[in-house]
Amino acid sequence: MTDDSRAQGGLICIAVVVLGALFLVGLLQKSYWALALPVAAVTLFGLGLAFWVGWTIATVQVEPEADFEPAAGEPAAPESVAPEGPA
Repeated sequence: MTDDSRAQGGLICIAVVVLGALFLVGLLQKSYWALALPVAAVTLFGLGLAFWVGWTIATVQVEPEADFEPAAGEPAAPESVAPEGPA
């Protein structure tokens, strides 16, 4: 782990403490925005994530599987194998 990583981790911790304090101050003042902003952020993040998943599924390039042709003299692989045992 480098010193840069540790510094970034420390900055994240400081930012979280500051944001948590602002949130608590907003709640104590009974501010509408103290609840509206975090809920909006989580909602927009979830919607963005869902859009990204949909975009990825819609735009993925899939190559069709090549059909396997067994060479002459080789047995063909079974299409499906039923489990053995009492039915």
